[in-house]
Amino acid sequence: MPKRSAGILMFKQTDRGTEVLLVHPGGPFWRNRDSGAWSIPKGEYDEAEAAESAARREFREETGAEAAAKLQPLGTLRQPGGKLVTAFAMEGDFDTDALQTNSFEMEWPPRSGRTQSFPEVDRAGWFTIQEARKAILPGQAPFLAELLKLLGRPPLPPASPRG
Repeated sequence: MPKRSAGILMFKQTDRGTEVLLVHPGGPFWRNRDSGAWSIPKGEYDEAEAAESAARREFREETGAEAAAKLQPLGTLRQPGGKLVTAFAMEGDFDTDALQTNSFEMEWPPRSGRTQSFPEVDRAGWFTIQEARKAILPGQAPFLAELLKLLGRPPLPPASPRG
């Protein structure tokens, strides 16, 4: 049985068009990665928990904010590593300066015997759909197209080889 994650793609309408909230993973592996490294706030859940409940819980754990508004399903995608990610759209607003996230511990540097604590998310940001397409993990990019469909907007043109 593949691992499963659920998350929320928060969106809002601004003078720049539709913008989505993405988070950047914390920890040393992601420190110097930007393009193609951002994600929807999400996390793992097991069969005893509903995907929608997990998505709301993970949104709170990764941002510090409650996801109390209506969630609209965007589907489930199999990621390159095999994990299944289920996403929901939620209209809302979030002050990225108010980000509060859980932390995790890992041995760092590797084989050092020292354990360090890192934030699950080191920053959050609002992106237009075009910007998000470049920033988001490639396996999650189809959620952006699903959001546009949900909103009745025209699809994005195919991405150029340079992103």
